[in-house]
Amino acid sequence: MAPKQRMRIANEKASKNVVNRGNVPKSSRPQEDSYPVGPWLLALFIFVVCGSAVFQIIQSIRMS
Repeated sequence: MAPKQRMRIANEKASKNVVNRGNVPKSSRPQEDSYPVGPWLLALFIFVVCGSAVFQIIQSIRMS
């Protein structure tokens, strides 16, 4: 892409933000709503943490 054409495209994108004083997004790229951790990995982590807590409670009940 030629430098002049690239500058023209950038100017067109920026010209839309002129009337939005103070409400301009930080990036003109679309934001992806994705989690840094997958749902299966999160479910496994919660299962391990909650499961170990249950076993710890059962063990402390037996010992007393």
